[in-house]
Amino acid sequence: MRKGLAITAAVALALTAAAGRPASASPVPRGPGPDGVTIEIATVIGSGCPTGTAAVAVSDDKEAFTVTYSDYMAQVGGTSGPTDFRKNCQINMKVHVPQGFTYAIASADYRGFAHLEPGATGTEKASYYFQGMPQTTAISHNLRGRFSDNWQFDDVNDVTQLVYKPCGEERNFNINTELRVNKGTSDATKTSFMAMDSVDGSIKTTYHFAWKRCP
Repeated sequence: MRKGLAITAAVALALTAAAGRPASASPVPRGPGPDGVTIEIATVIGSGCPTGTAAVAVSDDKEAFTVTYSDYMAQVGGTSGPTDFRKNCQINMKVHVPQGFTYAIASADYRGFAHLEPGATGTEKASYYFQGMPQTTAISHNLRGRFSDNWQFDDVNDVTQLVYKPCGEERNFNINTELRVNKGTSDATKTSFMAMDSVDGSIKTTYHFAWKRCP
């Protein structure tokens, strides 16, 4: 668990969709966000991000923030432990924005490496929600063995599906990610794994913010 990590961002501004466009054709437009935005990471906790194995930083273009993992891997088979098949990481953050603006998560880019024996499967899942609000956006992606390669999944929200923080309220934002590997019909003596990292720790999860003005 890490507390008090503060970062500054001037991130993407998402305006409302153009009138008359169907929901399926309403990508989040990007532009400069409000100046002076800060993000404070309140806690980072979970079996997939033990202390000292996850780092958060703002991108060079100031339109997103990234999370880098160095020990986020789920595995089954071989000498794997009974709880190794599922790993998760929850990030709780405080986003401070200028008066008159609010935000949502517009998209997220997940990357990693997986080795799945024939018959095994892997799942990457992410949930996004504001503290105290019932709306939760959860998106899952699956891999099926045989697979041994880098993987990348992109979660993109339509304008009409964005969940914004209520204007004028202080609510922490939570991102909960999960990796899960199922043995299925694969050889139990062989290890299958799915990782949200790389050997050099350079694989990053990137979250893109959407902003709009409060009424």
